[in-house]
Amino acid sequence: MDHIIPINARIFGLISEFKIDAKIAPVEPFGSGHINDTYRIINSDAKGVDYLLQRINHHVFNDVPALMQNLLNVTNHLKQKLSLVPGANTEKEVLTIVQTRQGLPYFKDKDGDYWRVFHFLKDTRSYDQVETEKQAFEGGKAFGRFQALLSDLDTSLVKDTIPDFHNIEFRLNKLRQAIDANVVGRLNKVLAEIEFIKLRAAKMSEILRLGRAGILPRRIVHNDTKFNNVLLDSEDKAQCVIDLDTVMPGYVAYDFGDSIRTIINTTAEDETALNQIGLNIPLFEAYTRGYFQQAIVFLTEAEIDSLLKGVLLLPYIQAVRFLTDYLEGDHYFKIHSRDHNLQRTRAQLVLVKKLEDNQEVLDHIIQKTWQH
Repeated sequence: MDHIIPINARIFGLISEFKIDAKIAPVEPFGSGHINDTYRIINSDAKGVDYLLQRINHHVFNDVPALMQNLLNVTNHLKQKLSLVPGANTEKEVLTIVQTRQGLPYFKDKDGDYWRVFHFLKDTRSYDQVETEKQAFEGGKAFGRFQALLSDLDTSLVKDTIPDFHNIEFRLNKLRQAIDANVVGRLNKVLAEIEFIKLRAAKMSEILRLGRAGILPRRIVHNDTKFNNVLLDSEDKAQCVIDLDTVMPGYVAYDFGDSIRTIINTTAEDETALNQIGLNIPLFEAYTRGYFQQAIVFLTEAEIDSLLKGVLLLPYIQAVRFLTDYLEGDHYFKIHSRDHNLQRTRAQLVLVKKLEDNQEVLDHIIQKTWQH
């Protein structure tokens, strides 16, 4: 974790700026995120509420007030919708933001750092990798329900925290600029990868074109649907979707495709043995069943038809981003070796090819599950 701040009087001073009703016991670093620094605030009363104190990376999210207003608008809407659902528990199923003593959702300290506090959700767990069909099903349910509950939220109430995040035309333009500049002299090593990407550029822009034509509605979507952004309860049932900083207007296919990108791949994102990359079709089918169970109530037929486009698009976008960073000298993604971003690029492109080769199988699963 970058820029770790010692757990000292400063942290306790920050805690005192928020409306925290607890007698504080230990404060300890929490989680493995690469963007924000996070601390768990433990209540000495075991029956009381624990909290998460988090420093927001304002270099990634450069408009923190807008970001936090997004979170308030989204979580308030989720809580209001769930309050109408028999048996739902808004305290467990939605993140709760703690206000400062001045009534703000964040605190800015004298060094210019921004801080926020959430209720800590006890007795939950997350997984970096999907291990079972049950977990995949629950992940699909969680993100499907998340989209369904937000499907009637006015998109004008949620601002872009990272503009053009899943805009493939923007990403391809950044790649073209990196190719033209060739600042670190790596262009000749990636000609085959560039050709693969160019051949598919027009097809991969289809979701954007359908959106501009009004065929696909813009909705509030999560935009970072890794499986570890779902908290499961002690029985591995989905409880709460977390990490809401990238919640922005977009298309449902982005969320579906990003989930599948991480679930269906039988190997790591940066697999070196490219011939080992395969597709876990049972996990895809389980996730799709869970997703439709919740999302079918609002999806249009055009959105359902776009889901497979999202499955192909998201690993393609990731490959474009990895390759751009490689050509620019590896300044964005953390790397563990000189050609790490190139290896990531190649692995994602192999995944794209595998998905293309199995389009009929995947589309049949989507259509069959929707119809049932």
